Amino acid sequence: MILIDEPMSKHTTFGVGGPADVYIAPSSTEELAQVVKACRKLGVPYFILGRGSDLLVSDAGYRGVMIATEGLAGMEADGCDLVCESGVTLKDAAYKACELGLAGLEFASGIPGSVGGACFMNAGAYDGCMADVLLSVDVLTPEGAVQTLGVDELELGYRASRIRNEGLVVLKARMRLTPGDSQGIREKIEDLTRRREEKQPLEYGSAGSTFKRPEGYFAGKLIMDSGLKGYTVGGASVSQKHAGFVINKGNATASDVRAVIAHVQDEVERQFGVRLETEVLFIGW
Repeated sequence: MILIDEPMSKHTTFGVGGPADVYIAPSSTEELAQVVKACRKLGVPYFILGRGSDLLVSDAGYRGVMIATEGLAGMEADGCDLVCESGVTLKDAAYKACELGLAGLEFASGIPGSVGGACFMNAGAYDGCMADVLLSVDVLTPEGAVQTLGVDELELGYRASRIRNEGLVVLKARMRLTPGDSQGIREKIEDLTRRREEKQPLEYGSAGSTFKRPEGYFAGKLIMDSGLKGYTVGGASVSQKHAGFVINKGNATASDVRAVIAHVQDEVERQFGVRLETEVLFIGW
């Protein structure tokens, strides 16, 4: 699929963002590799888009090619391994593992992203992260070669990876899980879902946790203690339910969201001397 001037508000969990010059959704990892190689050869800017979480695209949009992995949704089991193409949602991967009686991926069931994006940032929640389950990742290097990197080669850290640092493109990931009881796995997923629904503003567009956890602190508590719950610019606001979330109340622009984020960073630093770093990537600014 190839679209011209495609609004990125349709493809981000914030629900904001202007048009990308070109939006391409390859139907296979081979096609993805071909598109990336073509962009590199022609010197055209490109960005690999997962499910649009942890992403804030400017109101002006993106001048280049947005390469979406949404069509790369293949999954297969290999013993205790679950092998997923980069566009598989974490929710689908978690429920597939549950169906197969494989435990270990429950933490990811409510993270609104793709497997590729999760490898890129070592996504995690509820005391679990991708580093706990990844065995290897097939990547496309900047030189156009396909390599398989073991988990010990990925340099996974808190919201960090070699994939992110070196501009590698995730094609496929292999996760090593453990045999379990499907009913018990499902109950754990349902428990985590209930906890999310109770504590997080899931009824609004957001990028999940907006800020990284600063060492020795919790971002949400710092923001709450700064008196910023409910702070609003236009249609964007610090959630009253969980101060670690900046939300789109329905009519926000990307500029509104960024203004709220910037004010929170400045005010928390002024009051507590801690500069919050964003989990969110800023594209097209």
